[in-house]
Amino acid sequence: MGGVTSAASSPVPAETPSVLGLAPVIPVVVVRDAADAVPLARALVAGGLPAIEVTLRTPAALDAISAIADEVPDAVVGAGTLLTPEHVTAARAAGSRFLVSPGWSPRLLGAMRDSGAPFLPGVSTASEVVTLLDEGVTEMKFFPAEAAGGTAYLKSLSSPLPQARFCPTGGIGLASAPAYLALPNVGCVGGTWMLPADALAAKDWGRVTELAREAAALAV
Repeated sequence: MGGVTSAASSPVPAETPSVLGLAPVIPVVVVRDAADAVPLARALVAGGLPAIEVTLRTPAALDAISAIADEVPDAVVGAGTLLTPEHVTAARAAGSRFLVSPGWSPRLLGAMRDSGAPFLPGVSTASEVVTLLDEGVTEMKFFPAEAAGGTAYLKSLSSPLPQARFCPTGGIGLASAPAYLALPNVGCVGGTWMLPADALAAKDWGRVTELAREAAALAV
């Protein structure tokens, strides 16, 4: 992951109390060129999706988060694919306002809690959900959503574990998102369908905005 040029001088932005209330859809973004981060974020915000999860999967990720935090004030940028406490520290230094992990460990959970930012630890089983509830965590990422049982699985959790709420991510598209959002224990979904590879390669930010607008309309 790349260095962050502004971390030492820029304070971490004000927090949001809950990731799940930011938007019906959180775009899950893989940034390969940090120069694309700002126009991409502006395109998503223009389409009505202010919460943007930048995954720590590329060397450009931290610089992308920093650029969005500095130059797109209407965006609420977060970091995804957090695997270690060190990832948490770096993401916060870059300006991440929320944190997302595909799974969790006691050390990672502790670091996310200590960061002061809202966070979504990843779960895929009822036992993981119960363990997090015992830790006082009620908001979680359900991943990989489609492979782990989809809407049927989440619906089955709603009665015995009504206090748990989820952001399902993984394999969800425009057609399937409404079924997830209709569940009482789902606050939002994560997805990549508004970020098609050909549009990103062509830097077609107008198309990204159009697709983001379609996704944002799912809240209606």
